[in-house]
Amino acid sequence: MSDDNQPNQDDIPVDDNHLIAERRSKLHHLREQAEGRPVFPNDWRSSDDAQSLLDAYGDPDQYDADALAAIETEFSLAGRIMSRRIMGKASFFDIQDGSGARIQVYARRDDLPAGQYADFKHWDIGDILGVRGRLMRTKTGELSIHANQLRLLTKSLRPLPEKWHGLSDQQTRYRRRYVDLIVNPKVRDTFERRSRVIRAIRDFLDARGFLEVETPMMHYIPGGATARPFVTHHNALDLDLYLRVAPELYLKRLVVGGLERVYEINRNFRNEGVSTRHNPEFTMLEFYWGHADYRDLMNLTEALLADIAEVCQSGSDGVIQYQGHVIDLKGPYQRQSIEAAVVEHFDELEVDQTRDEARLRAVCDGVGIDHDPGWGWGQLVMALFEHAVEPNLIQPTFVVGYPIEVSPLSRRNDDDPELADRFELFIAGREIANGFSELNDPEDQEARFRAQVEAKDAGDAEAMHFDHDYIRALEYGLPPTAGEGIGIDRLVMLLTDSPSIRDVLLFPYLRPEASSEE
Repeated sequence: MSDDNQPNQDDIPVDDNHLIAERRSKLHHLREQAEGRPVFPNDWRSSDDAQSLLDAYGDPDQYDADALAAIETEFSLAGRIMSRRIMGKASFFDIQDGSGARIQVYARRDDLPAGQYADFKHWDIGDILGVRGRLMRTKTGELSIHANQLRLLTKSLRPLPEKWHGLSDQQTRYRRRYVDLIVNPKVRDTFERRSRVIRAIRDFLDARGFLEVETPMMHYIPGGATARPFVTHHNALDLDLYLRVAPELYLKRLVVGGLERVYEINRNFRNEGVSTRHNPEFTMLEFYWGHADYRDLMNLTEALLADIAEVCQSGSDGVIQYQGHVIDLKGPYQRQSIEAAVVEHFDELEVDQTRDEARLRAVCDGVGIDHDPGWGWGQLVMALFEHAVEPNLIQPTFVVGYPIEVSPLSRRNDDDPELADRFELFIAGREIANGFSELNDPEDQEARFRAQVEAKDAGDAEAMHFDHDYIRALEYGLPPTAGEGIGIDRLVMLLTDSPSIRDVLLFPYLRPEASSEE
């Protein structure tokens, strides 16, 4: 705040343990003096918040000191002390409330009930208090509340950090997100924007006749994606269950049942590695559209992302900044086949060699890509694509023509049965969406499930199980359908210019923190 530029006792580095002991002593004193009154009261009710007051009265040209003085209304709010300048008979301090904004408070001894100012001088930065008073403007032009009542609502026993940034504090920021949110406005903005993204997705799909549904998070059989699941156990049934890796097979059962436009914003769990792009628990949008194909999905996805960018970037024209790149989300997006992309990157590979397994293995060996002897041409092409092409797809690009070998749930292409009617959308060098025309031939799906079981028996921990009930559902008849999954976490990373998935998860997974006893 403008009136708090001078150093004070709160700026002096002191051992945290000493500060905690001092604050506990203050709390103990409060308990002794309480005389039956609650030390942590819960009866304060605010009529206002800091952001609303700043929005309404913050402009000094509209509300100068005289105009504010003419407003007889008393305003009340509650917030955390973030900084202060204690003087003799008067003090200035900033509070930050649930709106995320800070507002200055002017407290003068003679304007407060007897003893209240003396009590205030013993309160600490981080304490939560209620404030009531009229508005004023300081000599420097800052909107402030001239307090006529202060009340301590919550005593903070731990001091807020002096500085909360830099690589050395990154793990601590993730572990203590509650502190990160208090002291870092950018973090709060990230998660408010995440909420707007999800709301924009719902509005977009609802407006197009899609129905939001919920499907089980514990599965008898893990399915819907090639991924290693987490295993849990149901004691009453004495039955192993799997945390879902994807809701796909349940959502398509609903399409069989006649709910031909459905979506779910869902939590998935995959027992895999952790990186800047991967967390064992993550959020996906999955939606299914009866009587549509993967090309319809690409058009819809372009419109969806352009709409989200417009809503969440405060009226931008769909152009965003991400990690030094200028990315245009308006569309139309580039479309390229996976085979053409690989040939374009590897000079040693000819157009007619993309399905020559021997040649593909030689190229993999030449660039140091490990590959399994049992892989077919599809998995080899995928390995080359992920190694060399994917990181360079900065502008939104739909990659199409995926091998059926790596697409166990996708419909075969009518003109080339070795390919699937599938796409993946890449932006900023990472996969954002995966969609395809659904396989609705139960006999073909059964054969592919059996191939997945064989792969699992051969040691592939991520291969799918055989889902008999899903085959039975297909036998009742799945209409021609297109389905897609969009990674919400990665999308939010993109829209908030966040380099790591941990930056867009309120509580990312980390190794347990050792206790002081340990």
